[in-house]
Amino acid sequence: MTRHYNFCAGPAALPIAVLERAREELLDYQGRGLSVMEMSHRSDEFIGIAERAEADFRQLLGVPDNYKVLFLQGGASLQFAMLPMNLLGQGGSGNFIQTGIWGKKALTEAKHLGFDCHVAASSEPNGHTAVPQRDALQVSADAAYLHYTSNETIGGLEFDYTPHVQRPDGASVPLVCDMSSNILSGPIDVSEFGVIYAGAQKNIGPAGLTLVVVRDDLLGKAQANIPSLFDYQMLAEAGSMVNTPPTYAWYLAGLVFQWLKDDIGGLAAMDAINQRKADKLYATIDASEFYSNPIAKANRSRMNVPFVLADSALDKAFLQQADAAGLLNLKGHRSVGGMRASLYNAVSESAVDALIAFMADFEKTRG
Repeated sequence: MTRHYNFCAGPAALPIAVLERAREELLDYQGRGLSVMEMSHRSDEFIGIAERAEADFRQLLGVPDNYKVLFLQGGASLQFAMLPMNLLGQGGSGNFIQTGIWGKKALTEAKHLGFDCHVAASSEPNGHTAVPQRDALQVSADAAYLHYTSNETIGGLEFDYTPHVQRPDGASVPLVCDMSSNILSGPIDVSEFGVIYAGAQKNIGPAGLTLVVVRDDLLGKAQANIPSLFDYQMLAEAGSMVNTPPTYAWYLAGLVFQWLKDDIGGLAAMDAINQRKADKLYATIDASEFYSNPIAKANRSRMNVPFVLADSALDKAFLQQADAAGLLNLKGHRSVGGMRASLYNAVSESAVDALIAFMADFEKTRG
């Protein structure tokens, strides 16, 4: 069997050790005689899987006791609706920092549902090549929360600071963050946030699972007519099992958490690896007149590295030859074009080295 290097933005690469463990347990989970996919979510075996996954996740991120961790369905995009439904039920407006496509989708969905919204800052004037400065953030007088996307997967734009704000009356504003494409890439201080959410299919596990970390004081603020499956408080009280959860995705996420803890050595170690990977690739791009990256250096994403060729007519040849060399899914998003290498946790340093070698050879022969 040949494994190639997968630079897909999502669903993304999974650790080899996790895939091998899942293969070993696919038909018979620890001598139980059935697959995790066949288990009741109410069984002792699956409850054990779920509880360990949550405990490991909490340990990795240092999640305080006054936060609930929810294992949900619907992808991060469903949270664009669930967040305002849960946090604006008692009034106020959702405030947004708009730095790209995913942040815009979150804002658009909240508006679509009829909630009051305010743009606290936007990077649109600079073409989403740099995040707004701290002193540019202006929240509304009735701000109930401030939403931002810490890493824009498509544009490769990542925040280099945590945007704490206060309302004009001095009240602190809960911070809500879409961390879908950089969660678990390094340590964070969860206590700085009111809500963190992330689709699994980048650094957590397979598509079909979404994690939500919500502070206790933000529960119970939902609209009275919110659907049961959208209510954070109800989901928290039911242990994320108001209905049947995505059990196999939950199990695989738990294996990823174990890999991060036991094989990698935690998020500080993962952070160092990710920094090396990104530094190597950006150094290659910056040293070349053939490749370029448009993002301000302070805001370059470590997870998603977009780049363009000096001659876009060579894009097709680049992608074809890269694919033949076992370097997969390097095509940029259709909205921006060019190339994009996603360097999530499971993408090895050897994969980045192989990409760099290919880029150098392509530039030598076609540049």
